[in-house]
Amino acid sequence: MGKNAKGKAAKQPAPGERMVIASNRKARHDYTILDTYEAGLVLTGTEVKSLREGKASLVDGFAVFYRDELFLEQVYIPEYLNGSWTNHAARRRRKLLLHRAELIKISREIQESGLTIVPLQLYFLDGRVKVEIGIARGNREYDKRHVLREKQDAREAQRAMRARNRRAA
Repeated sequence: MGKNAKGKAAKQPAPGERMVIASNRKARHDYTILDTYEAGLVLTGTEVKSLREGKASLVDGFAVFYRDELFLEQVYIPEYLNGSWTNHAARRRRKLLLHRAELIKISREIQESGLTIVPLQLYFLDGRVKVEIGIARGNREYDKRHVLREKQDAREAQRAMRARNRRAA
């Protein structure tokens, strides 16, 4: 078993368990997620090593079709510090690995206007890097405010009920 920087044994996830590297929480705020897919990524060795250090950002990322293949654009994976001349570009285009039927289904879904493909989560699954992508429709500013207001109202109602139950007990 490997050791981390502090000399302690590194925690290994159980088989089939996700070890999340990066999440795109902003995507769930900016978009309504209609459908999600799990895809593999074609990466170089230095990219995988950099991801094992837990560094990545999905904030500006999106996926786009070139011919009949799906690629992930603008996802930031920093250069590996111990890499040599074989190091990768931080924001290069990365191919997504999906079954042909899934690619056809996704391409048909995004034909509809206003839909896009955004990365939601980047994680290790059984030693392989996977990305969860979502078919999304952009939220308008008033939609975002409405959702935040609903969450705030639900929180206040929960607090009031909790306070009332405490007084009654």
